[in-house]
Amino acid sequence: MEKTPGCIGIILDGNRRWAKERGLPSFEGHRQGMNNLEPIVLAARDLGIKHMVVYAFSTENWNRSKDEVSYLMEIFEEMARKNLARLAKEGVAVRFVGQRERFSETLQTVMREAEAKSLPGRSGRTGLAEPKITLWICMSYGGRAEIVQAATAAAQDGAISEESLAAHLWTAGMPDPDIIIRTGGAERLSNFLLWQSAYAELFFIPTHWPAFTKKDLEDILEEYAVRERRMGR
Repeated sequence: MEKTPGCIGIILDGNRRWAKERGLPSFEGHRQGMNNLEPIVLAARDLGIKHMVVYAFSTENWNRSKDEVSYLMEIFEEMARKNLARLAKEGVAVRFVGQRERFSETLQTVMREAEAKSLPGRSGRTGLAEPKITLWICMSYGGRAEIVQAATAAAQDGAISEESLAAHLWTAGMPDPDIIIRTGGAERLSNFLLWQSAYAELFFIPTHWPAFTKKDLEDILEEYAVRERRMGR
């Protein structure tokens, strides 16, 4: 496309409602939602997008039922072991951002291994090609918590500025998103990329995340291409 975004963010919403509409348990909605991540990342890669950041598990999601959280942790571990290994072979680099220390030691290890296998220079292998797209997965992530920890770290290093604070964000190194998409019908950011989304174009669509397709992404990119972004000018 003539006006392809460099980075898109997606709030993966609507898993439980998708399952309820089909008479399925909510857990099945989470599984289908996680499985849908793989084809959408590959679609974004094929459309020329270099960075995609997804809101997989918020700091507030820890307040869900013990059974649901436990099931989500199992899905995340399975995703990191299997889905991300396949994506690495497709030129997809992976970065996890958020309060990683809140996860089990096993899941933290799996996260590190998934990153190491996909990022150039991180796995000890030589000749590893640059990634075609980088997938940033926000887990135990909250925009307010991210800003607080970044400001604290920046203050310890000296004066706080926009540049110094940005350098201490969990997403440091990731371009600010040009687009943020929220599936599921709700029209709010829900504590997602509060600092980085200052000038992002927002798209709220009714489609639940498990049903989101490449065609949905293409339609959003077509609308984005005709929007005028003044960036405050």
